[in-house]
Amino acid sequence: MGLLSTLFPSESDKRATEIRTGAVAPSRAERQKCWEARDGYFACLDAHGIVDALKEDAEAARACAAESAEFEKDCAAQWVTYFKKWRVQDIQKKARLKELEAQGANRMDVQTDFTQRR
Repeated sequence: MGLLSTLFPSESDKRATEIRTGAVAPSRAERQKCWEARDGYFACLDAHGIVDALKEDAEAARACAAESAEFEKDCAAQWVTYFKKWRVQDIQKKARLKELEAQGANRMDVQTDFTQRR
């Protein structure tokens, strides 16, 4: 990024900054781009055995720097924090359900992720 683009950001750069700061709501396409970046980041965390990217920030930054940069670039800052917290809670919930099933609890069909059922 050169000095000129720093002094005079393009409309797309300005829009991306407004989305990251929460000044404007993202469009459907922008939300989709955010979700794809989130999924890529989470896949990287999974590949490196990292559950909590907030607590294991240094390790997550080292292992998934490119995916993290994309995630933070394409999503509102509040969404990034929300998704990172949601991931930990979802992993804990799935582990607890697995424990309960092992103890003989009856399984109920409950959606616990962001994917759509077909």
